[in-house]
Amino acid sequence: MGCLPLPILFVLGFFMGRAVGGNGGAAWGAGIGLAVGVVLAAAFVWLVRRRR
Repeated sequence: MGCLPLPILFVLGFFMGRAVGGNGGAAWGAGIGLAVGVVLAAAFVWLVRRRR
């Protein structure tokens, strides 16, 4: 998992938001992509620590 999904989801959200809503959509898409990446990383860490 690592930290790679965070920038990937950030950039993916940016481009999807830009395609849908222009500059404002790009900002919202990047923010949502970053939030989703942080949530997924936290869930992954929680699941890995729970297995022990």
